[in-house]
Amino acid sequence: MVDATVRHDAHQTAQQPAQAERQPLHAVEAPATGLVAFAETLDYDTSYQLEFIDITADVQNVVTRSGVQYGQVTVFSQHTTAAIVLNEHEPLLLNDMARVLARFAPAGNYYEHNDFSKRTVNMNDQESANGHAHCQRLLLGASESVPIHEGAAVLGQYSSLFLIELDHARKRQVFVQALGLGQLPR
Repeated sequence: MVDATVRHDAHQTAQQPAQAERQPLHAVEAPATGLVAFAETLDYDTSYQLEFIDITADVQNVVTRSGVQYGQVTVFSQHTTAAIVLNEHEPLLLNDMARVLARFAPAGNYYEHNDFSKRTVNMNDQESANGHAHCQRLLLGASESVPIHEGAAVLGQYSSLFLIELDHARKRQVFVQALGLGQLPR
């Protein structure tokens, strides 16, 4: 049996933990019917490999149409050779990021995925040799989640949401879902 008795030395004085000042950003009461789930699919025609398409305004428009005031918006690429990232929209930085991706998994390297004499899974008539694009996607994500506050996606001063084409020009779909407290538009 463990003795759980706590003894205080008479010569020690107990210090009270410091109380942190709390300033809530915002508090909202919501009736049971205040939960909104709203989704749209955005369609894009990409133009070239390692293209960064700024989709920030489109996502903000979905959030506005959703009626969600406080919650989260998730932006999801429905493709394994296209990514969604949150980063700065600065042209030289975008060039740098494209170079890093190209160095990580160069298009000209050998990928078993591209060896159609060996590969038998997930093949179709329009199959492209895109092992590099799948490998580049290892560094990137399929989605980003961003908080919604007072009806807008909360982003940093220089933050933008990008759809990144890792393969070749084609049609792409981005699924955007806003979930939170609000009221569906009428």
